[in-house]
Amino acid sequence: MSIKELLEVYYQAFSAKSDFGSVLADDFEYTGGDMSNPRTLVGKAAYIEVINRFSQLFKSMKVEKMIIQKESACVIGNYDFIFPNGKHINGNVAEIWAAENGKLKSLTIYFDTLTFANNSKN
Repeated sequence: MSIKELLEVYYQAFSAKSDFGSVLADDFEYTGGDMSNPRTLVGKAAYIEVINRFSQLFKSMKVEKMIIQKESACVIGNYDFIFPNGKHINGNVAEIWAAENGKLKSLTIYFDTLTFANNSKN
């Protein structure tokens, strides 16, 4: 599959909060969360664990824009968040993808970490 096809499968499943693991490489690399101190998690299972926690915070998501160049892509995802403190926020997340050998190989995300952290507390 092309990176466009992989991302279409991924986002359809991700936005429905269903299984998207089939399009991820076993050694998938994820960088995100705290952009002031980024660290990369390696492994499909580690990423799925992060997403299982993150999925509890968004009500819906849609792809706003997708730019593809060879085996790389930039996706702007728009999320409707409902935080533990009861606050509802709509925000965009920049998601930078790479594919390799017919699987999604890596993802780095960029978003407003301060607003996210402040509203993630009960």
